[in-house]
Amino acid sequence: MASSMLPGVFSLSPFELLYYAASLCALYLLYKVSSFYLGQKKLERVFSAFPGPKRHWLYGNVQEMIRNDYINLDVVNKYAKNFDCAFSMWLGNFHPSLLTYHPDYVKAVLSRQDPKDNFAYYFITPWIGKGLLVLSGQKWFQHRKLLTPGFHYDVLKPYVRLMSNCANVMLDKWEKLVPDEKPVELFHHVSLMTLDTIMKCAFSYESNCQLDSESEYIKAVYTLAELVEYRIRSFQYHNDFIFHMSPIGFRFRRALRIAHGHTDKVIKLRKESLKQETELEKIKQKRHLDFLDILLCAKDENGRGLSDEDLRAEVDTFMFEGHDTTASGVSWTLYCLAKYPEHQEKCREEIREVLGKRTTVEWDDLGKLPYTTMVIKESMRLYPPVPGISRELKEPITFFDGRSLPKGAEIFLSIYCMNRSPSMWDNPEVFDPLRFSPDNASKRHSHMYVPFSAGSRNCIGQNFAMNEMKVALALTLPRFELSTDPNNEPIKIPQLVLRSVNGIHINLKKIERTP
Repeated sequence: MASSMLPGVFSLSPFELLYYAASLCALYLLYKVSSFYLGQKKLERVFSAFPGPKRHWLYGNVQEMIRNDYINLDVVNKYAKNFDCAFSMWLGNFHPSLLTYHPDYVKAVLSRQDPKDNFAYYFITPWIGKGLLVLSGQKWFQHRKLLTPGFHYDVLKPYVRLMSNCANVMLDKWEKLVPDEKPVELFHHVSLMTLDTIMKCAFSYESNCQLDSESEYIKAVYTLAELVEYRIRSFQYHNDFIFHMSPIGFRFRRALRIAHGHTDKVIKLRKESLKQETELEKIKQKRHLDFLDILLCAKDENGRGLSDEDLRAEVDTFMFEGHDTTASGVSWTLYCLAKYPEHQEKCREEIREVLGKRTTVEWDDLGKLPYTTMVIKESMRLYPPVPGISRELKEPITFFDGRSLPKGAEIFLSIYCMNRSPSMWDNPEVFDPLRFSPDNASKRHSHMYVPFSAGSRNCIGQNFAMNEMKVALALTLPRFELSTDPNNEPIKIPQLVLRSVNGIHINLKKIERTP
């Protein structure tokens, strides 16, 4: 039967069969090469409308724009000043993306519902799961709707006292370091403080992480953040098989088990405590609501809550998003105050007028610190905690200047470059908090300053973060005078958040309290 269906095939000699097989392989290879060539030419045509820096035939722009395995923000910013609105940036010679720093481009992209670019988020998803940060479409909308009540000001109010307690633990530690007369590296201390805060505020969990940073869970969180960042910038580990077979893949999986085990434990304990009380109003009568209460009690219009997998994803997402970005904001703001002592003193005077001799901050105090708030915003302009936002276009887009990108194109919105653009800001390198006075802010383009993103996908926790930054400054400045370490200036690097290669080192001088 087989020979009648394929006449002549079985009469071929082995040499002829080998010849035909080689011919088929050659045709397939020619097809793949032609497809790749045509695809490359299409990319060249698409991105030719956005000229950029000259690229290497193999490396693209990587060699020039990468310093010590990190994107060199100063080099990228230099090019941003030379190209109008946007320029193309090539990872190798085959993977282009558009880098833009113009508010009209930013508005056009953030007004849509495009999913986040998969490149970096792919590597963090095993840790934080598919929560609000990486979801898109209808499921993102459902989660956003269910989580929004967790950030109502009635829920945020009791957090301010908890934030104060956590900040004071950090400042008490600093007092013990002052006699050493050595600069203090801020970021590590501040990161533990914000982690402590998020665990107490969002999950009512006493971690004691500021005094016991050797706990398994704290180590796991730091290990995961470190390895995700390392994997993003190490091309050889982009392949899942190579990564998982490597020693760092083993470390990652071990830390993942510890972190997820901790999250599951926290959720399980809270579920057990909520068995008798399933209504938020009844819980509120006993204690303040937290983020986890609202997650567990949230129901959609059909009475369905979040699955266990979705619960863990949102808890892990909030743990990551809620401490690392805020730690960056607080640390860089303290650095700016150390660098510009005249603004530090203005903030200190304002804070003393509001707090008097109190060592805790109340909810009503937060609205009485306008100059301190302007300082925080100006610090985040120069040192944005999230230096950029990426999107993958699910539909074609045409910008205000007539240039277009097709579906599937990757676009990177550089908050860092936009915040330092001389065509957007007068004297952009000058530290001037008055840029954010109500009068000046009202004259600014709606998308010229977006530290928490904008549009429907803006940061759901931005009020929480701003409150925590105000509390940290309000309690630090009456206790310490800050100055920079001229021998150890920070070197900016964009990781998952904006950090410094060598840390952020500050000299602390204790201010004696008046009786």
